[in-house]
Amino acid sequence: MADLTYENTLRELHTDEGVLRYHEAGDGPPLLMLHGSGPGVSGWRNYRGNLAVFAEHFRCLVLEFPGFGVSDPTDQHPMMAAPAAVVRFLAGLGLEQVDVIGNSMGGIVAANLAIAQPNLFRRIVTIGGVGRNILSPGPGEGINLLMDFTDNPTRESLISWLHSMVYDRSIVTEEMIEERWALATEPKTLESARRMYSRKAMTATAAAAASSDQPPYWAMLHKITAPTLITWGRDDRVSPVDMALLPLRTLPRGEIHIFPNCGHWVMIEQKAAWESVVLAFLTRPDSE
Repeated sequence: MADLTYENTLRELHTDEGVLRYHEAGDGPPLLMLHGSGPGVSGWRNYRGNLAVFAEHFRCLVLEFPGFGVSDPTDQHPMMAAPAAVVRFLAGLGLEQVDVIGNSMGGIVAANLAIAQPNLFRRIVTIGGVGRNILSPGPGEGINLLMDFTDNPTRESLISWLHSMVYDRSIVTEEMIEERWALATEPKTLESARRMYSRKAMTATAAAAASSDQPPYWAMLHKITAPTLITWGRDDRVSPVDMALLPLRTLPRGEIHIFPNCGHWVMIEQKAAWESVVLAFLTRPDSE
């Protein structure tokens, strides 16, 4: 396969709510790849290292969520805007069912959609984040550092948050810090992040959830009928691994793989092992 670059994989889909940008590579069954949240995140940065491997088997579609500085911005809370963006995206491409990989926030978005539309996904892979804290404090260390950065965006607070994302700090290079800093401090992107991760926003979200009559998504995971693979880093300090206990028990067709010496970015920090496990799951015959 030819080298996959940012430029030669970037696409645009014009919708009635703005332009959705995405990266496309490969042929075969469609595989939707949904990124996580946090300062300077993008779908390309989450999955650029994995794209060539999966593009050998799938038509990979790496969607950029509104509110993170790549697709057109949104006035909504980014988490609230994301599921509708996925629905618009798939409809715009004429896709009725896809496989999906969701990292952290992307996994939660996929779970919510799978609860509401059981036939949307053939198979689901999540990377950390799906579930709720059972034994560990909530919010976790990484989320607290994320709130610190959002309220007071300094280079030092960005580095502290990035270090919380990984087991091996050498992964956090100067190049990573600089590219993350540039996007995270772009005014519209920072404004959007504050709707999601400022301490004020997080407190309001927790209060709304506590007073709501609607069950949280993690209490509805039993409604997900698609085979689901939960992947997690054993040393995740953003979404501690005990969060996986609830989905492991409640997902009817769920299974889990926990990777050692690995933080929140499993697809980066345990790249080869994670790719092997996920490809085996996605290509397993349906009869099994």
